[in-house]
Parts: sequence; C-alpha cells; structure tokens
Amino acid sequence: MATDRPAVRFEGVTKKYGAVTAVDNVSFDIAPASLVTLLGPSGCGKTTTLRLIAGLEQTSTGRILIDDKDVTLLSAAERDVSMVFQSYALFPHMNVMENVSYGLRAMGLGRAQAAERAAEKLSLVGLSGYEKRQPSELSGGQQQRVAVARAIVLEPKVLLFDEPLSNLDAKLRRRVRDEIRGLQQDLALTMVYVTHDQEEALAVSDRIIVMNAARVAQDGTPRDLYNEPTNRFIADFMGDANLLDVEVLSSNATSARVKVGPLLLDMPARGNAPGPAMLAVRPNAVRILADQAATGRMRGRVIKSSYLGDHMEYRIAISDPAVELFATSPDVTPAVAEGTMVGIDFDPAKIVLIKDD
Repeated sequence: MATDRPAVRFEGVTKKYGAVTAVDNVSFDIAPASLVTLLGPSGCGKTTTLRLIAGLEQTSTGRILIDDKDVTLLSAAERDVSMVFQSYALFPHMNVMENVSYGLRAMGLGRAQAAERAAEKLSLVGLSGYEKRQPSELSGGQQQRVAVARAIVLEPKVLLFDEPLSNLDAKLRRRVRDEIRGLQQDLALTMVYVTHDQEEALAVSDRIIVMNAARVAQDGTPRDLYNEPTNRFIADFMGDANLLDVEVLSSNATSARVKVGPLLLDMPARGNAPGPAMLAVRPNAVRILADQAATGRMRGRVIKSSYLGDHMEYRIAISDPAVELFATSPDVTPAVAEGTMVGIDFDPAKIVLIKDD
C-alpha cells in the first residue's frame, strides 16, 4: 500500500571511481508500489545508481534511505532488496525449484516451507509444472521468469531490474515486459528498472528518471517526458524529434509567437523569452500538403519515401530553414513519391518550444 514515505530516497548521492564521476549529486524519491525506470544512454550512470541502491557499490558522498532507514553504510545483504540481473544468474547445476528456493534455504527456512513459498511464486510467473527442469531446458523468457520468481520469493522492500530484457528477441521482450508490469501492479511491488530502451521505459513505467552525464536530466511521467521535454537532450533522446532553430518574436507568462521559416506559430512559452529558441517537432506532427496548398507554409522536396506496412516514413529537404525533416504518416495509399514538391505544416498539439541549450 502506498504511503507518503518514499520507498527509496537519494540525497545528494555522488559516486566516484578515482577521477571519474559516475553519479554526480543525484537526488530523487521513489514512491512505494511504483515502477520507476532509470533511463539513459550508455555511460550515463543509471546502472551505477541501481547498484548503489542494491549495496553493490558504496557512495562517495550523500545518503541512501530505504523505507526511511539510512542504508548508506549497509551491505547488500542488509538492505532488504533483490536484484534481477541482465544475465539472469541462475545456478546451472540446480533445477528451477532449487534456484527459486535457494535464498530462502540460505536464510535458514526449512526445505518444505521454502518449497511451498517457491511454488507459490512460480505459479505467479506462470511456471507451475517447471519445478524439476534445468535452466538449460528453458527458453530465454522462461529463464527470466525464474529469475523474477527467485527475487520476489524473498519479499523484498525493493525489487531491482538491470536491463532485464536485453537478451530476448523483440516479440518476446514485449510479452515479458507486460508480464513484469502486471506482476508489479498485482503485488504492489516497488520496482526500480534500468534500461536504455525508450520504448520499453515508456511502456512499463509510472515514472522515468532520465540520466545524462552522471546527472538527472529530467524526471517525470512517460507522457511528461515525451510531450514536455525540458531541453534538447530529452527531446532528442525520448523518441525521434526534428529540432529546429526558431525565433521567439514575443512572449508572456503563458504564450509565445514563434517564427520558423515562413511560418508564424502561437504556442505555450514554457519560460522562453524573445530571442533564439528551439522547436521540437515529432515526426507524426509533420503535415504534408500538396504543393499548391503551400502558400505561407514551408516548402520542401521528398528525398526519401519508405513503406513500413502500417505507415509511411519520409525524409523531406526544406529550403527555409535549410533542414531535413523526418516525417511519418498513417496514409500509405497514396504515398508521396520521391522528388515531389510539398508544403509543410505542423500539428500544434505535437510540437513544443524548448530552450536553445
């Protein structure tokens, strides 16, 4: 059950390896019974942050609290967390039941009671009847579920996932991520989940903490991050975006008039004063018009047209401003042929003004 007290709290946490700063003065709270994803490119600090929660790394400065208890100096075994590793880390010489019940047996629980609790968790992840199989006899998705059962059987305060789907093919990734999310919601678990895959993060998370260069770049709901990026990095990282240099002609506390090529747009100011700024335009916000309808609009030439089954992708060379736009359209028939001159407009609900940083 959710409370006002965070399940995990970082207070000014820094982790250094010699002269290298892997996590730089990071602070955040994670609410109980929520799934929070640490997302970012390779080397951003997300996995180190997860390992700091787990107690597999120790902070250089700052504090970590779990369930309001300061665990900064505690070992991994003393933190009441469980971790599902990217490699699953199943014991190859043990069968499924032995793998899942191992932690309980190590804690001193009797064989029968440990087996009963392990069987209950195997049922939750859909693996009843697999108790006597060896890890080598399981598919990748089944091995992942064994690893999850082994983690949740200990009933930890926080369950940690380190790139849990990276070894699975695309179709299986979608199914297993849905299973993990369903399990988290059904059991009201607090989960912290690391991935570099934006789509995966958007699909499973209550909240996403995006990291870049060892710091938190933006923290919010999936919709906030996708629709309201605060800076160039977030706009470009969270899905495809066309980033256009624009001029804010006028602005007030709520709205701004923006010039981009021949277009004049009125939109939320988002703190932008008159002067240079940047417009983030999602590919599905680009409206492709017949050339004769381009009066007062941007004009361009389609230089690449690709059919992807349920939508088209276009590359369009614009002369004013001199940029190349990436656009998508659900209209697959008729497609716009390469070489065609077109007009360009934007869906105002799918563009956002950001500061030119």
